[in-house]
Amino acid sequence: MKYLNYILILIGAVVAIYSKAEDDQNQYILIGGIVLLMIGVYRISKTIPSKKDEASDSDETN
Repeated sequence: MKYLNYILILIGAVVAIYSKAEDDQNQYILIGGIVLLMIGVYRISKTIPSKKDEASDSDETN
């Protein structure tokens, strides 16, 4: 499941770059690529613990 996030980011970036490289760019393809990219980044960021949680955990153990 972790690799799905990286695949979403990669596909989103490639699609966004591809749609931006054309002279007659399609806005919907660009938006779709950016959406895939942002979904992948959001899913990865959910798994990273915040510093606030780590600080409160260390305070409770002391």
